[in-house]
Amino acid sequence: MKKGCICEGIIEKVEFPNRGKATVEGETVIVKNGIPGQKVRFVINKKRGKRLEGRLLEVLEKSPLERREPVCSVFPDCGGCMYQTMPYEEQLKMKQAQVKEILDRAVLGEYEYENIYGSPQEFHYRNKMEFSFGDAEKDGPLTLGLHKKGSTYDVLTAGDCQLVHQDMTKILTCVWEYFRDRKVSYYKKMQHMGYLRHLLLRRGTTTGEILVHLVTTSQEEHDLTPLKQELLGLGLEGKIVGIMHIINDSLSDVVKSDETRILYGQDYFYETLMGLKFKISTFSFFQPNTLAAEVLYNIVRSYVGETKDKVVFDLYSGTGTISQILAEVSKEVVGVEIVEEAVEAARENARMNGLKNCRFIAGDVLRVLDELEEKPDMIVLDPPRDGIHPKALPKILDYGVDRIVYISCKVTSLARDLELFQERGYRVEKCTAVDQFCQTVHVETICLLERK
Repeated sequence: MKKGCICEGIIEKVEFPNRGKATVEGETVIVKNGIPGQKVRFVINKKRGKRLEGRLLEVLEKSPLERREPVCSVFPDCGGCMYQTMPYEEQLKMKQAQVKEILDRAVLGEYEYENIYGSPQEFHYRNKMEFSFGDAEKDGPLTLGLHKKGSTYDVLTAGDCQLVHQDMTKILTCVWEYFRDRKVSYYKKMQHMGYLRHLLLRRGTTTGEILVHLVTTSQEEHDLTPLKQELLGLGLEGKIVGIMHIINDSLSDVVKSDETRILYGQDYFYETLMGLKFKISTFSFFQPNTLAAEVLYNIVRSYVGETKDKVVFDLYSGTGTISQILAEVSKEVVGVEIVEEAVEAARENARMNGLKNCRFIAGDVLRVLDELEEKPDMIVLDPPRDGIHPKALPKILDYGVDRIVYISCKVTSLARDLELFQERGYRVEKCTAVDQFCQTVHVETICLLERK
């Protein structure tokens, strides 16, 4: 089978995160973005020795698992969702099997694997969404939404996106129509020219408070007052509490701020989680599915166990949600986080919640652990997607605590890190998964490790 060859096959299974497997002429081909049981046409686009990868061209026959109709107009082309047409219970079964298969290979000996926990809300669950300006085809009309599957450039207008609350889609439609009617340019990543870049929306699930962020370059000047008035006049279920204009002239395609101008209100909103109140600003990390985060943190608290007289280190602590949840049942919690804005938010939230036994340190875990004189009785880890820095992991293990809880948003990173944990005398007691990202390929994994 040669590169460029067009083939047909059945996707027999999908491995984490979206690696479909099809057999053609006795050879296995990895085809991403499919559903188990689909008959697909694909082109071989990578060949390395016996490893073959194919790019999906067309779904020829639906999978038997696709037993419901899509709920938005741009499925399956949009890259935001994968599994809309699968009943939610089938999505959970597949994710549960994917996580367990990876952990079974990584864990030495027996361990308890609990059933996966689903999200309390299957749709409209995201409290944060980044939408991109662009076009759906070269030199086409302005679009605002999410990228096409497998595309860096083509953007589909997500006017009826079902991952977010209807308030967000109303705001998106308002902003899109405003700039489309005025024929305002969007930023072209290859030429580094144009004005409109992103629309970042955040909405408190429990409070309904909304932040609107328009991200542009400084290459043009536009009076945004009429847009502000249109946004404030929308009939929303929630309430816009802040509108920001963010200037971003960086070459990378990420939402960041060279300058932030407040057009209306404030640059933060409030959310509640497990009885605690959190102030969240533009770039503060907060779990994107509030209700599923409560499920996740309840499991974490149960894995942590009795901590009344213990010092807990919460490493990669973000805005300190886990720290504050554990503070109520701990002697002291020390959170370490590299993003200074998140640390400031954590400190402010702890004060607001009347918690005096939380301490937050801004810095890289790799370096902060060298400076901390205090020793933990237990450790909670919630690292970024790529897992724990290989130089930081031995320092964490050198504490020799009896119990560690590891939260991972990429189970393959967790599996890699488990190798050293087990070499250093830790045993995996139990694991479970929480689906915070329904309709997508992502899933959270929680692992309890105990020292032998």
